[in-house]
Amino acid sequence: MTIKTAVIGLGIMGQRMVEHMVLHPEFSVTAIWDPDAAACQAAQKLAPNATIAANAADAIAAADLVYLACPPVPRKAYALAAAAQNKAVFLEKPLGIDVAESRDLVEQLAASGVPAAVNFTQAAGAALTDVSAAAQSGALGDLAGVDIVVTYAHWPRAWQMAADWLRFRGEGGMTREVISHFLFFSERILGPLELVWARPDYPAQSDLCETHVAARLVNHAGLPVTIMGSVGGAQPDRQEVTIKGSKTSRRVSDFYRDTVSSGGDFTPATPDPADPRATSLKAQLDDLVLLMNGKPNRLATIQEALRVQILIEGILAQ
Repeated sequence: MTIKTAVIGLGIMGQRMVEHMVLHPEFSVTAIWDPDAAACQAAQKLAPNATIAANAADAIAAADLVYLACPPVPRKAYALAAAAQNKAVFLEKPLGIDVAESRDLVEQLAASGVPAAVNFTQAAGAALTDVSAAAQSGALGDLAGVDIVVTYAHWPRAWQMAADWLRFRGEGGMTREVISHFLFFSERILGPLELVWARPDYPAQSDLCETHVAARLVNHAGLPVTIMGSVGGAQPDRQEVTIKGSKTSRRVSDFYRDTVSSGGDFTPATPDPADPRATSLKAQLDDLVLLMNGKPNRLATIQEALRVQILIEGILAQ
């Protein structure tokens, strides 16, 4: 029996997940819904056997698992509606933008007992798994901290333009959308982090999201995580997290490209996958099957996602 899945929110991430769930032998996309009829039609071309539900409630009722790829604000209501019907929940990140609302969501989901996880896409990936193992085995030596660097010529990027909410301060921005991934990665290596200071810069139009951000965080041992993010200038995208050790350091670029340095140039630690996106989503879905079957898995827990959200919103509020 495949896992009957409803997908709510059929923008970029929703359509990507539909496409790859159709390819996965353990999932069947049963119902899809988005308030945009054109998005529904586009997603149904990827999953011809899926029903376009009349509303979110009908989509939830038709499934065993509900994947929420809608913008952050409505996710809580949909997640709790699913949990009330004993449906498993897989949420896109960020978990939310209001910390109090997200604390309540986590408490209610945990109390419901339904399987629940958040789609930090590196969680089940080879890079995080291998770097974690290297840190634990001592191959990195003494850990010295983490550097996170994210730069873009434009935000949102060209392929994100359909998701107009990403450019607004209320729910969007590169700190929530990208830097959150690398803070999740950092906490998996260093443990829980605490924000020391942060400086986001915003444009003159007050409803637009940040254009620059700098921050410093530390773990319980005082090891630093340094963040630098910027938008502007003719340049390719740069998005990387460097785990620094006294023997070797590991840099993961573009979410999957794993490189290593012992003091010289960074060189590949492992070969790049032929199709990075397909490999990443397949790994996430494989571990989602484990979650659905009550087995240990590498997916981000709702508690981890809440910790990341608290850090992110703290950075943006400085």
